[in-house]
Amino acid sequence: MPLQAIVFDLDGVLIDSEPVWEDVRRAYVADLGGRWLPDTQERLMGMSTDEWAEYIASDLVEGVSAEDVAYEVIDRMSQRYAEHLPVLPGAREAVRRMAEIRRLGLASSSPRALIDIVLGRLGVESLFPATVSTEEVDRGKPAPDGYLMVAAQLGVPAEDCVAIEDSSNGLRSAHAAGMRVIAIPRPAHPPAPDALALAAHVADGLDDLTAEVVHKVAK
Repeated sequence: MPLQAIVFDLDGVLIDSEPVWEDVRRAYVADLGGRWLPDTQERLMGMSTDEWAEYIASDLVEGVSAEDVAYEVIDRMSQRYAEHLPVLPGAREAVRRMAEIRRLGLASSSPRALIDIVLGRLGVESLFPATVSTEEVDRGKPAPDGYLMVAAQLGVPAEDCVAIEDSSNGLRSAHAAGMRVIAIPRPAHPPAPDALALAAHVADGLDDLTAEVVHKVAK
């Protein structure tokens, strides 16, 4: 494949945000007297804003709308990021290293407001000519919509992109879009074996994301 672009996920790849998301949403559900189910966190990973807000409003708590859920949770997340941004080791360096190779895109399940906050605080927003939140497409991950939109914004075929992902739904999403995928699994939320098998390469961390690895995957 002719490598034309590299597309990052955000949560779990550049920032260790899944524990923050879980903490914030658990607290929100508890504050409203709701119930947190054993598979809730796994189900929420990769959902778009509309999808997870609707799930919480309909399955976990009573008496609130999906719009209320989304507004309150995103506001709490913004406050947490203002206090501390959980940047993963080597995140800034990996983005800058990849930007020297090809154009970059980002396909994230985070809402637009949080994407902009994170990229701005990382100081890498200018390195991403195309960013998509799954709230801006019809379906969240594992559907390929977000990755397909990023490729369209970049003006390149999805099959000429390499994606960087960590989660089961993210790996499935990028693969379904036709991209080659490099997996960087998070030990706290390891991807399912069948999802990990979709990856063309599994890296131990962002420091392992090198030009050599990306070009090898793209062959």
